[in-house]
Amino acid sequence: MAGMTPNSPAPQSVTLHQQSKVLEVGFDNGQVFRIPFELMRVCSPSAEVQGHGPGQEVLQTGKRHVDVVALEPVGNYALQPTFSDGHDTGIFSWDYLYFLGSQSDELWADYNARLAAAGVDRDAPMPVKAGQSCGSH
Repeated sequence: MAGMTPNSPAPQSVTLHQQSKVLEVGFDNGQVFRIPFELMRVCSPSAEVQGHGPGQEVLQTGKRHVDVVALEPVGNYALQPTFSDGHDTGIFSWDYLYFLGSQSDELWADYNARLAAAGVDRDAPMPVKAGQSCGSH
């Protein structure tokens, strides 16, 4: 099982490029994607980012310089990165990584539109939630 759906392209290679801050994933259909760590972080499939339902998404900011400090396989279907800001709850299926890579231009445009609509700069720090200390994530 390559991803979460039948007939999904299977991963052939995964390379973490720390200096350029991209995850390179090659698939058996010949597609190779270089997915920026920032895009992975702001589009994390975790409930912390996506919420628990429509309209509950949390706009992520201040992630331009985020690093991936660890990358663990999850079975044969996904990767779980740990980001330098402590975020480690997103499980990125091969299908989701393929989606991020193939739709990156559209995802960046959507992200920038959401930032503009919120009147927030991409590099603004994330607001601290009530009851959350600076060191928690």
